[in-house]
Parts: sequence; structure tokens; C-alpha cells
Amino acid sequence: MNAWSRLQERIKKLGQRRRRNDFIAMLVHQATITSEGMDVLAEYVRNPNNKNAKKLRQCEKDADEVRRILIDELNRTFVTPIDREDIFALSRAIDDVIDSGYSTIHEMDTLDIEPNEYLRQMIDLLRDAAEKIQLAMERLEEHPAVANDHAVRAKAIGNQVEVIYREAIADLFSGPKDMDHIVEMLKLREIYRHLYHAADRSDEAANLITDIVVKFYA
Repeated sequence: MNAWSRLQERIKKLGQRRRRNDFIAMLVHQATITSEGMDVLAEYVRNPNNKNAKKLRQCEKDADEVRRILIDELNRTFVTPIDREDIFALSRAIDDVIDSGYSTIHEMDTLDIEPNEYLRQMIDLLRDAAEKIQLAMERLEEHPAVANDHAVRAKAIGNQVEVIYREAIADLFSGPKDMDHIVEMLKLREIYRHLYHAADRSDEAANLITDIVVKFYA
């Protein structure tokens, strides 16, 4: 089932047939695909193989397709359930999370990087944060206070990623031994940066959700 068909099914299940509410369903679907993609990334760093890489690539493509549809609908719709700027920004932040996840796998393969414990810890936390964003979106309309709580938890998890990122960078530059070691350091720094970016975008998505709750559901 392609991304559009899955989205239509989600809209149907959520009972959101009115066009103005389809945007929430699209954001929920986008967040769900992103959460699934981060699950795959967590599996990849424990079992790096082409199958997992392809699964994450498919998640990234599906998420892109949902975002394209959302933007097209946004451009053609006058009335939206929340500010159109918030819809666009939230969709972009969620999309950036899965893009960063795919970039991580792509560069690990290109640069021939083996997963280490720092990578596994950061990715596990990013997976948890993506799940919280998904739950926040699913609860937004019916239980906004619960959605806000999930968003706050996502932010806290993102902060933990930043702490581990700093530890990883400090350890990376603690004492280069030779030129090969320096090259390895530079490669790992690029991978760490992708994960730091994913945490930053997850934090932005959480902030947008809390803002939306205050503006429209408080």
C-alpha cells in the first residue's frame, strides 16, 4: 500500500472526512511514518544490512509523499483547523527528523562507519522522541493536554540526545593517535551531526505542538 492509500485509510479510521480536518490526519500519518523510520534506524545500528537501509529509505519516501500532498492541499484550502504557518512548519520539522535518520544510514554506509555505543544511545533516544511526537499528534484534537504532555516529554528526550552528543564529541577529540584516527574522527563527527540535527528538529516539532495547544485548545 502506497503512502497516499495509507493516508486515506488513516483519515477514514480517524473519521476526519471533512477537508479542513484532513491536515491533522496528514500530520499524524507523517509522524507515524517518521516513528516507524526511527524504529528501523535503531534496528540498523544493531544489525546493519541493506534490508534495513531500504526499509528506512522507503519510510523517507513515503513521508515525503505525504508532505507533498499536505502542501498541495494547504495551497488549495482556505480554512484550516490550525494556522497554516503552524501546519507547514510542523510538517517540515517532522520531515527533517526522518531525513536526518536516512542521511545517517546513507553516510554510515558511504563512509564505512561501524555503529558505536554513542550512536546507539542517541538513536534509541531519537526513536523514543519520535514516538512521543506521534502520540502527541494522535491526541491533539481529542486530548490536547495529553498531547502537550507527550510533546514536553519529547523535548526532554531531545535534551538527553544533546548531552550524549557533547559527550561523544568530547570523547572523539580526546586524543587523536595518528592520521587514520583523525580521519575516523572526522567521519564520526559528520554522523553525530545528523543525529544532533534530528534532535533539534524533534525539539522544534515538540515546541510547535505545545504552541498549537496553547493557541487553539487551551
